[in-house]
Amino acid sequence: MAARAALRRRYWATVPARLRLLRAGTVSLATTLALLLLLAALAATGTWNAVAERDAPRTTTAADLNLALNDMDAQAANLLLSSGNAGKGRLGTPYDKAYGFYGEARREIGHDLRALAVAAQGDRADERTVESLTDNFAEYQERIGRALENDGRSGGKAAALEDYRTATDLLQGQLLPEARTLVDSNNSAFNREYAEARSTLAAQLAAVVALGALLLAALGVLQCYLTRRFHRILNPGVLAATVCALLAVILGTEALSASAEHLRGARRDAFDSVVALSRARAIAYDANADESRWLLDPERRYQYGPSFLAKSQKLYGISGATLSNYDAELDRTWQMYEADHDDLDFTGEFERELANITFPGERAAAEKTVETYAVYQRDDRKIRTLVAQGQEREAVEFCMDWQPATSNAHFAEWMTALGELTDINRDHFVAAVRAGRSEATGLLPWTCALLLTGAALTLLGLRPRLAEFR
Repeated sequence: MAARAALRRRYWATVPARLRLLRAGTVSLATTLALLLLLAALAATGTWNAVAERDAPRTTTAADLNLALNDMDAQAANLLLSSGNAGKGRLGTPYDKAYGFYGEARREIGHDLRALAVAAQGDRADERTVESLTDNFAEYQERIGRALENDGRSGGKAAALEDYRTATDLLQGQLLPEARTLVDSNNSAFNREYAEARSTLAAQLAAVVALGALLLAALGVLQCYLTRRFHRILNPGVLAATVCALLAVILGTEALSASAEHLRGARRDAFDSVVALSRARAIAYDANADESRWLLDPERRYQYGPSFLAKSQKLYGISGATLSNYDAELDRTWQMYEADHDDLDFTGEFERELANITFPGERAAAEKTVETYAVYQRDDRKIRTLVAQGQEREAVEFCMDWQPATSNAHFAEWMTALGELTDINRDHFVAAVRAGRSEATGLLPWTCALLLTGAALTLLGLRPRLAEFR
């Protein structure tokens, strides 16, 4: 009993004991909160590094691969269309343009496959997909090379077409599905990382608020006790420590909230649109390739016509539309949208983008993209009309020429508009990453310094009072 009483006097009953206990609790809370904010800063920095250097680049590289595969096949078809008979009757500018784009696409695919092979390490499913893509692409190149070689021989057009059919079937049956699998896989991984990071930030924010409230309460109790016991209005050291703690809690919660908002903006407002528009670009090149295939291979027009329509529907989907009424339905639904921006009576990648307008200039860029798309669609119908009228040479020239008011020129205008729209979202993604990193590396470390300063001020403020009892 006597021992318990002595222990009580030592740890609570006497004034010095109470001061030491309050000092220990206050300093412990300040140190714990500083450590929590330091760990939050390190975790946020790691998240932003992963977003900027791993998650986003993997997804965009896979999307670039999908696009380059479509472009390479489209340019191969264009080479066969514009080459003439072993060079005789060649369409000079279209052939030279196609040859240059073909080489660029092939180099881009090689670069993307190497980058994705590195990114896939540790993920067995992605590793197998990249391995299969690499093997299938080697076979695809061999088939296309054989088609171009046969096309260079007089009378080799039929053999070249057969080789091209085999190559494009491999592309549609193996390469493109595998490339889209990589896009979806990497985008899903990014989404999981995003959800986990947001959950962690929410938990850290709740912990900072709770610990901050306890610290401020402890400092308030300490100040009240000093005022009552020593008959002084305020203790300067404890008052300064309270100000430091209050600033640290405010700045810490603001930094964590801002980091969560920047992360949401980077992923949902910006990168979701980047992914949708990257898919749209790849689909656009595939649809354009179907147009060239349709001209190149009359025996497969029954296949390539519906394929072109299906890809158009993925971009701007209209219920029940056919090639014959697609343009009229596009005009009708677009006029409805122009009258009321909430009236999106269509589906597809363009609808997803128009439903996610966030940034200045984005709506105007998105509308320009759809308007240039509509021009390209009308060109497609002109090509089919020329063929139906027996003017195949004129149809090929209109499809492949680069002069103003031709199909390729309009396709380039559409791709330019789509690129500008994508750049708006990509630029805001980069800005959100930069702002998030700034919060993590700039503001949060200052909150730790404020808390440690507050702990030191508490010790200094109590030192004269404790000295009175020596």
